[in-house]
Amino acid sequence: MKTLATLFKNNLREYGMLIALIVIMLYFQVATEGTILKPVNITNLVLQNSYIIVMALGMLLIIIAGGIDLSVGSIAAVIGAVAAVLMVKLDVHWSITMIVALLVGAIIGAWHGFWVAYVKIPAFIVTLAGMLIFRGLTLATLEGEAVGPFPVEFQRLSTGFIPDFFNYKGFHVTTMLIGVVLSIVLIAIDIRARRNQQKYGFEVTPFYFFIAKNLTITAAVLGLCYLMASYKGLPNVLVVLFILIAFYTFITNQTVLGRRIYALGGNEKAARLSGVNTPRLLFYTFVNMGALAALAGLIVAARLNTATPKAGDGFELDVIAACFIGGASASGGIGTIIGAVVGAFVIGVMNNGMSILGIGIDWQQAIKGFVLLMAVFFDVYNKNKN
Repeated sequence: MKTLATLFKNNLREYGMLIALIVIMLYFQVATEGTILKPVNITNLVLQNSYIIVMALGMLLIIIAGGIDLSVGSIAAVIGAVAAVLMVKLDVHWSITMIVALLVGAIIGAWHGFWVAYVKIPAFIVTLAGMLIFRGLTLATLEGEAVGPFPVEFQRLSTGFIPDFFNYKGFHVTTMLIGVVLSIVLIAIDIRARRNQQKYGFEVTPFYFFIAKNLTITAAVLGLCYLMASYKGLPNVLVVLFILIAFYTFITNQTVLGRRIYALGGNEKAARLSGVNTPRLLFYTFVNMGALAALAGLIVAARLNTATPKAGDGFELDVIAACFIGGASASGGIGTIIGAVVGAFVIGVMNNGMSILGIGIDWQQAIKGFVLLMAVFFDVYNKNKN
């Protein structure tokens, strides 16, 4: 039976950053005298970082495939501008606007994917050009001014909360029930995965660790839902995040498409010789990124209730940092959806905690840059060691 130390060593990439997130949260909980884990602050933390998490899901697939996308902030901005013009100036219904915006985002992703996958121009150059192009188009579309406000229904994408069907005063019972159901589902999935591993003769984690892990996850889920239920309940955008995280986790872990993306980033030549259409696969990862950046742009616009020329500035840095901090490899072929989400929350908690403590934006940027450098160093060190 494995010792706990050996188990942790073999799963350092998977559990290391999660432990780091817990430590960071505990530090800021003490430093801010309990502010960081107050229900209202947890809700704000989710709302402030939802668009980063959405884009990190798409960025992770591109990084796994061996690419990069520097244009996501500009795509989010131009999509917000397009949505503003459609809803405010042309009076297009908000639901139709959202569909059009997602399609435009996918088309932008296809534009990048074409140059990268088929013309073979490096992704860094193509998306750097895209960052400039779509930032310029944002300014042109908005004519240099903010456009808003938006319909209330559209704003609820980012600022609304799920209804409480029990109408219990002071506590959102529906949120707590969702937490219980989600905990049961997660435990059932883990039990099924463990049984499948045993069935096919794969090595499994010790039973005591399996129990401890599920108890920890259940406590985290129920604790989060309790805090949310003590305020206004689950934000609508958090429900969207749950769905996206579950979907992309399934794609990367359980489908042929996911295995091919990992193979593409691990060794493109080997993947091509194995029959994988590598250009088309790489093209699809950029289309997916464009659509998710568009969704993030809609979330940002809904939260601000206006589209501004400066929207999305610096988003690409936080999104890329989230992926690398969450364990993605700079050379491709390695990374997990949960890792990217954890990385996004590390960035979010650091931003939130440092802002509460009154640390200036200059030092915030410097600290985040150092954390990113250490995360990539950790990846390179472990790769060379192995």
